[in-house]
Amino acid sequence: MSDDLPLFPLGTVLFPGLVLPLHVFEERYRALVRHLIELPEGTPREFGVVAIRRGWEVEQQSALTLHDVGCVAQIRQVTAHPDGRYDLTTVGTRRFTVGKVHDDRQPYLIAEVDWLDEATGRTEEVDRLVPTVLDLFQRYLRLIRPAQLGEQVPEDATVLSHVIAATAALSLDERQSLLAAPDTAARLRAERSLLRREVALLDRVRAVPVPLSDLAVSTSPN
Repeated sequence: MSDDLPLFPLGTVLFPGLVLPLHVFEERYRALVRHLIELPEGTPREFGVVAIRRGWEVEQQSALTLHDVGCVAQIRQVTAHPDGRYDLTTVGTRRFTVGKVHDDRQPYLIAEVDWLDEATGRTEEVDRLVPTVLDLFQRYLRLIRPAQLGEQVPEDATVLSHVIAATAALSLDERQSLLAAPDTAARLRAERSLLRREVALLDRVRAVPVPLSDLAVSTSPN
């Protein structure tokens, strides 16, 4: 049976376990935040983050503008401003598929959603993929963030797949495809290909010599 979930369409993709800060200034989403913070104590303060399809604007909201798979954002911290704006700290929790979307119940969209379990896939395949993908991700991090080599990289297969999807420099469509992957193994397979592409690209960029003229120091008094 489907559940109703308020939606917050965005130009980004949220993954389970990842933090998403939000600055809420549109009146319809202020109304959503007010509704959530007024819920009884102990009630989860949640909404669905769904990426907007390419070619549509944030203001153009209907079922046609949204991707089919989203992620629940649970509010962990709220800062209210005197003018009615809010700053939120949210964390992704679980994935869902978007069913019927209602735009006539509230100022914001409400969707009938079905929950997606995070299947691991074939254990032996995941066990083979994790070392390869982890090595590629660490190489990628060394190329883009050499000053942060000591940062911890998760070894849990599902957590690793979500962190890579949220961290790597991917297009929105690529991130969305990873969010919608049927299981962890499928996501890791896709990330193996994407990371190989990104590492090869970064290696080529680093190998390009810098023209001496770019290193010259100007002697102009100005």
